[in-house]
Amino acid sequence: MQGSSQRNGRRVVITGIGLITSLGHTVDETWSAILRGESGIGDFTLIEKGDHSSGGVCEVKDFDPVTYIGKRDARRRDRFQQLATIAGKEAMQESGLEITDQNRERVGIYIGTGVGGIRTLVDQEHVRQERGTRRISPFAIAMIMPNGAAGVMAIDYGIHGPSNTIATACAAGNDAIGHAYKAIRAGELDATLSGGAESLITSVALGGFEKTGATSSRSSNAPQPFDKNRDGLVAGEGAAILILEELESARKRGATILGELAGYGQTTDAFHITAPAVGGAGAARAIKIALNDAGLDPSEVDYVSAHGTGTQLNDLNETKALKTILGEHAYNVAVSSTKSMTGHVMGATGAIETVFCILAIRDKVLPPTINYETPDPECDLDYVPNVARSADVRITVNNAFGFGGHNAVLVIKEFTG
Repeated sequence: MQGSSQRNGRRVVITGIGLITSLGHTVDETWSAILRGESGIGDFTLIEKGDHSSGGVCEVKDFDPVTYIGKRDARRRDRFQQLATIAGKEAMQESGLEITDQNRERVGIYIGTGVGGIRTLVDQEHVRQERGTRRISPFAIAMIMPNGAAGVMAIDYGIHGPSNTIATACAAGNDAIGHAYKAIRAGELDATLSGGAESLITSVALGGFEKTGATSSRSSNAPQPFDKNRDGLVAGEGAAILILEELESARKRGATILGELAGYGQTTDAFHITAPAVGGAGAARAIKIALNDAGLDPSEVDYVSAHGTGTQLNDLNETKALKTILGEHAYNVAVSSTKSMTGHVMGATGAIETVFCILAIRDKVLPPTINYETPDPECDLDYVPNVARSADVRITVNNAFGFGGHNAVLVIKEFTG
């Protein structure tokens, strides 16, 4: 191993994780379903199926926010804020981090989202049209604004450090964690709540994705990342929050360390507003930057959590990007797309998959890419088809790429003291 992020500043570790996805309301529920190779795809319940061409969606199922956050907060928070709040509670509980007068100004919040409270925006426009402007909720703006999740979580815990919302489309979750990592490493903060939250399953948002040709028309066995017959993504919702801490601060309070965040790379394609750069050039640069930041050689990577949307262009160009940076080692590295099970959770997706990287290291297991049936000659890496398998996972790379040409890559590694 060539080195670590120690050479660039303070070390950053993960001490708590929280999840809510289409596969479960907790980390354990979701991860168990992932290892069983279960799919979160299901029927439309949040909106009418109507003339939508998407075959199914990955909604959070059996979800009653009142049971988690009470009637008052449930009524005043958009669904994406509710999801962030619930994932945050689980992460804080596991971490055992207490916010006090002594540390609250040294703790920050970094949350990624693609669109924020779009469900409230759509719902309140319907209220305005049907019942008039005076019937719009007095909480509408606070529920719509993308920074609403960071704002309510700061209030929940009394956090006085900086709170930032990152809106780099489907790279937002990784970028939020990456910016939090940089703030801790630079000595600006000692701890952060960071991650992503998204609930954009509305007719206008889903219809917009459908018009770009990005979505799968299948109601089962979808999406099919890296499969020759892949036909697009399946929209999902959910949230993931991680507690990041400076190593010595975490040690001092006796925290259990789940893993180390060792590198972050961020680039922009400047190529096309929705399509990736030819050959995954921007993605490749981000992977290289992240590995350099971590002081690691490409040959040391054990597992890549792929962006793996199941679209023709993403999967092909991501494969090319990995070959560009990893070289021949690309054929020795396990690469899987958990979006085959969770769906594409847009601004939260990178954060969710960061949690999966931590768990893959903890449990020494590779999560699968399900629905993989027909190999694509141009996507010819080891995509861990259909069944999870044991492996000595120590160093992971987590890719996230977004519309607008955003590329964000994290390196998460086993904490070895």
